[in-house]
Amino acid sequence: MSRNHPAARLLSTDVSTPRRPLAKLLAAALLCALVLGAVGAAGAASAGAGETAGAGTHRAGGARASSARRGRAARHAKGAHRARVASYLSGLGDEQATMFANPLWKQLKTKIVRYVVPYDAVAHSWSLDQAIDFIRAAEAAHQQVLVAFYHSEYSPTRLPSVPAYKRDVQRFIKLFPHVRQYESWDESNRGNEPPLFTSPSAVQAAKYYQALIRVCRRCTVVGLDVLDAYYIQPTLRYIAEFKREIYRLETVMPKVWGLHNYSDVNRLEGWRTTDLVRALGGKVWLTETGGIVKFGGSFPNKHGSGLRRSAKVLKFMFKVAGEHPQIKRIYIYDWNGGTASTRFDAGLTNAREQPREGYVVVCRRLRGARCGVKVARN
Repeated sequence: MSRNHPAARLLSTDVSTPRRPLAKLLAAALLCALVLGAVGAAGAASAGAGETAGAGTHRAGGARASSARRGRAARHAKGAHRARVASYLSGLGDEQATMFANPLWKQLKTKIVRYVVPYDAVAHSWSLDQAIDFIRAAEAAHQQVLVAFYHSEYSPTRLPSVPAYKRDVQRFIKLFPHVRQYESWDESNRGNEPPLFTSPSAVQAAKYYQALIRVCRRCTVVGLDVLDAYYIQPTLRYIAEFKREIYRLETVMPKVWGLHNYSDVNRLEGWRTTDLVRALGGKVWLTETGGIVKFGGSFPNKHGSGLRRSAKVLKFMFKVAGEHPQIKRIYIYDWNGGTASTRFDAGLTNAREQPREGYVVVCRRLRGARCGVKVARN
């Protein structure tokens, strides 16, 4: 500290005291020393005893506090686990009404189901009859039905104008007064695969969404239904473009969003789901998810390997869903599996509705009564 520092000058200031005779000063000093020594000894003894007792009390109290903390932590962990287990509803997605009559499905005791229907089903008797059969069977089984509109079966590469879309979906909605949950377009970011189908741009998808909420004002409308991919950057851009168009249209921003996270969970990864859930915002329904048995070269089913892989993925799927509080529903796709010639197969059962290994995983997760069934090898 510098001598010129104000504090240094203050500390070096000479403070004078009254002068006393030396003998008196010595006597006073001796008396003070004797008194202070006696007091210090007594205090030390008292402090030592108190410290010993205090240490024992502290150890006992610390043990009780530590035990209490462990108890609270255990209860919190159990509560968190219960919250994760009960944080979302589980159901299935399929297009075959026969599922509802199968005892294997019945014991799952699900409450929700998803159905994909052409947006112009009301204009084509075959499409409409399929929808009527499925929805009636679902309602008879006390299922809450989520309907996802999709491209036409008769002109799959031609997208409808907004007025045509609005007219057809409004007519469909009037036919099913008990269905109050809809999606404006299934996997709207899937792209184009001539001559199989054409998908709407993000701008078109926003306009279809706006049209749907205007004709079904008391419905829960899933704002956007997107598919993940190995690289999710295009999906993230699609979501951002959709939201910008919603702002431009000055319409209601969706509160519920749809996501298909096949690419993520079937690679036993979760980061794509995390990033997409964050980008969507709000509540998220996994409107399609599940374990792929066979799909192209990436997911083959050689000698039953796809069946085993699918079961492993389904376990992981439940784990991923439980890690995201925003995920409120999962729709496992699908019930009926395919044959050797089927391009995409993610069925919990085979083409004859015989259970596969994946069915057992789902049954146990949903606490079915009799999950120990003999599983099919195809």
